[in-house]
Amino acid sequence: MSWQQAPPSRVFVELVPWAERGRERSAVSGGDALPSAQAPPAAREVHVGGAAQVSGGPDRAQVTVRVGSTKGAAAEAQRSVCRRLDYVTQRLQLQGLQAENVTVTKDFRRVEKAYHMEAEVCITFTEFGKMQNICNLLVEKLDSSVIISQPQFYHTPGSIENLRRQACLVAVENARRKAQEVCNLVGQTLGKPLLIKEEETKEWEGQEDDHQSSRLLSSLTVQQKIKNATIHASSKVFVNFEVKGKEKKKKHL
Repeated sequence: MSWQQAPPSRVFVELVPWAERGRERSAVSGGDALPSAQAPPAAREVHVGGAAQVSGGPDRAQVTVRVGSTKGAAAEAQRSVCRRLDYVTQRLQLQGLQAENVTVTKDFRRVEKAYHMEAEVCITFTEFGKMQNICNLLVEKLDSSVIISQPQFYHTPGSIENLRRQACLVAVENARRKAQEVCNLVGQTLGKPLLIKEEETKEWEGQEDDHQSSRLLSSLTVQQKIKNATIHASSKVFVNFEVKGKEKKKKHL
C-alpha cells in the first residue's frame, strides 16, 4: 500500500490556564473579592487535524474456462468435453489450486439432431502471476478448443475494511506528528490524546482522472485492469492532545 501525507491544516493551541483568565471576574462590584475555593487549572490542549490517503490493489481474480462439443452421438460429445475438462482440472491441481477455489458446472442438451455438451470451470486466483501462467498454458495446449474469459479483479470485504482502517490510522499518526512539532516549537511537551474524531472518509475505485475507464475492458492489459480495480481510501481526523509543561532535567549531585 502507498499513502500520501496530507497538506498542513489549521492548528489551534491553548497554553494559558483558564483560571488565570478568570481572576478579574472574581471581584464583586463595590467591595473586595469574595473568598472562594480556587478552581484547579484547566488542562492545556493542542487541537490539530490530520489526513491521509492509502491505496490497495485487488486481492482476487476470477477466470472462467469453457469447453464444449456438438456431436451426432451423445457419448461422443461427452467424451470430447470430459477429455479436455480432465486436462484443465489436472493442470490446476498440479499448480496447487485448492478445491474450494475451483467450481465445475456441466450442461448437456439436445440441439436439433445433435447433442451439445458444455463444461465451465470457474477459478478464483490469489496469485496473479500464477493465473497468467495457467491461462497461457491452456491456450497453448488446447488452442481454440478452449475459451478463457478475461480476468475479473475484485476485493474481498476484509481487504476493503483493512484499507479503511489503515487510512484512519495514518491520518491519526499524521495529526500526532503535527502536534508534536507544534509543542516542540513552543517549548512544551505533548501529552496523551483527549479526543480523536474521524470527520470524513472517502473511497473510490481506479484513478479519478483516468480516461481509460471509457475503453472496452477487452482492450485493456492485465496491469491496466489491476490499476482500474485498485481502491483508494482517504480519511480526515480531528484530534485534541493534552499539553504539558517542559520537563526539567533533575540535577545529579
